[in-house]
Amino acid sequence: MRAGWEVVIGLEIHTQLATRSKIFSGASTAYGAEPNTQACLVDLGYPGVLPVLNAEVVRMATLFGLAVNATVARRSVFARKNYFYPDLPKGYQISQLELPIVEHGEMVIQDADGNEKRIGITRAHLEEDAGKSVHEGFEGQSGIDLNRAGTPLLEIVSEPDLRSAKEAVAYLKKIHTIVRYLGISDGNMQEGSFRCDANVSVRPLGQQELGTRTELKNLNSFRFIEKAINYEIERQIDLIEDGGKVVQETRLYDSDKDETRSMRSKEEANDYRYFPDPDLLPIEISDEYIETQRRAMPELPDAKQARFVEAYGLKSDDAAILTASRALADYFEAVVEATDAKAQIAANWVIGDLLGALNREGKEIEDSRISAVDLAGLVNRIHDNTISGKIAKQVFDAMWDGEGDADAIIEAKGLKQITDSSAIEAVVDKVIEANPSQVAEFRAGKDKLMGYFVGKVMQETRGQANPGQVNQILKDKLKG
Repeated sequence: MRAGWEVVIGLEIHTQLATRSKIFSGASTAYGAEPNTQACLVDLGYPGVLPVLNAEVVRMATLFGLAVNATVARRSVFARKNYFYPDLPKGYQISQLELPIVEHGEMVIQDADGNEKRIGITRAHLEEDAGKSVHEGFEGQSGIDLNRAGTPLLEIVSEPDLRSAKEAVAYLKKIHTIVRYLGISDGNMQEGSFRCDANVSVRPLGQQELGTRTELKNLNSFRFIEKAINYEIERQIDLIEDGGKVVQETRLYDSDKDETRSMRSKEEANDYRYFPDPDLLPIEISDEYIETQRRAMPELPDAKQARFVEAYGLKSDDAAILTASRALADYFEAVVEATDAKAQIAANWVIGDLLGALNREGKEIEDSRISAVDLAGLVNRIHDNTISGKIAKQVFDAMWDGEGDADAIIEAKGLKQITDSSAIEAVVDKVIEANPSQVAEFRAGKDKLMGYFVGKVMQETRGQANPGQVNQILKDKLKG
């Protein structure tokens, strides 16, 4: 960040709720259908049709409100947000303005120094998505796909409490984790299920008054969000330092050129002529309903991370990685349950080898080729000294390639660890006899040669000798 300036950022996150049907109709929300095959008469705004609220969206919004320590409104109201755009067939979007379903929440993130920082959540309101304008394949024209029209969204609006692009991404990732833990969204950014707009402004350090903000629209990857915000910060500072003024507007981020460009002047709420939707009754929520949802809440990431440290003795950083997704945390606990080894050893294998293999193939834990029970089987064979940690890497690769479980691979490949002291001693004698000059150097004080001898013994035994026994026998023989 350039000296003398302070950045102020607020995020508006659009989360597609994981319902099977749309917010006000029975049309499907499934992704990937042929254009305009999942938009019914209600979504298209035909005369005489009426919207009917999907009760699932109320449950999901309530869960989110409880998860971020917000107030869940006992009464909230839908409004019509009026504007004209080709992919908005009704000429208005049904949303919430003055009485949203969730207000005054918070999210705790870590700032650049690793300290906890609370980010206020102004509100989260329900609304329907618009359709999509398609420009590729239409020379001089645009196509309109209305499959998304009416898809349920929860728009989550933060306070302007974020002070850097990194903080914005940390907050965004935390919200992303929460909605996936709750099961209210799949959070798929490539499919548009989780996207955000960033309001960015700068002001001289120490100034209380906020600077003029610009809105960066429809950002849908963590990397591009960070790059877009950083570019916009520098653009605004350069503009002001050169004597210009920031104009309040909506801007788009071009990832190919790594720059933002103007899209349109920024509208205010009154430009949309909001008014209560006459076709929809207010949402009335009872205290009993909220308590029912509270009892149904899963264990959330922060609580799960603390439990992993306390109950399993994991390092805090490892616990943070393992609780980044609910599916990964469940996988890890299934491994721990099926092994006799320490939980930290199981954690090392999940974080290191398993996640490494998944990342190389761009897959999620749900796509793992190795089940939790099978990974536990591998960890057990290390724990009972059937194989060494080094050989275990070879077994893991074979498991990943579908060659069977750990026991089958160890048996088929003859990989059992050599623990017979006399057998190891015979190999050690052979190595010592073959390397007289190195033995003399070691005995003259060149202790680093121990690694050389260990390597030779392991080479002779194809890595199957027990490393602890090899080291001890070598020490005894060489010192003698």
